[in-house]
Amino acid sequence: MNDSENLEHLPIGKAFTLLEPGPVVLIATNDGRKDNVMTVSWTMVLDFSADFAITTGRWNHSYAALQATRQCVIAVPTVDMLDTVVGIGTCSGKDTDKFRTFGLTRVRARHVRAPLIRECIANIECRVVDIVERYSIVVLKGIAAYYDNARKEKRAIHAVGDGTFVVDGRRLDRRAMMRSKVPDGV
Repeated sequence: MNDSENLEHLPIGKAFTLLEPGPVVLIATNDGRKDNVMTVSWTMVLDFSADFAITTGRWNHSYAALQATRQCVIAVPTVDMLDTVVGIGTCSGKDTDKFRTFGLTRVRARHVRAPLIRECIANIECRVVDIVERYSIVVLKGIAAYYDNARKEKRAIHAVGDGTFVVDGRRLDRRAMMRSKVPDGV
């Protein structure tokens, strides 16, 4: 008997949906003249430091600002912002003031020109440290982070990649078991 006979075939073009569910984030930029924000669902934490990577490229209006200024803000929206997040991701900053259109509140950042987004539960000011053009990967170094602990809704959203989303649920604590692998202070 073939062990794979009960397994459903998934087209290789959909394989990314098995690994996709990182948090959807908003990337705020400022090109020297105006603020913009884009939705990014391809994110990666590089290690236990404040090093991150996002995938974006020339197809996004904000990409030119990332290249030119080498700075941005990663803002983490919550599930109550889902329609706003999708709306931001389906229009262009080239012809839309997304902050005004979607009712987002700019908060002045301390270290970068791009604004923090008040409605998000967390914001990370970042500098671009590398752009890997071949894979459209932008490597970021977080330089300041902010978390709104008073915010009632704390559940992040995760894009599956096919127009559906997964919402954070119950948190399972295994800190004691993981102690040898988790850096001090985390």
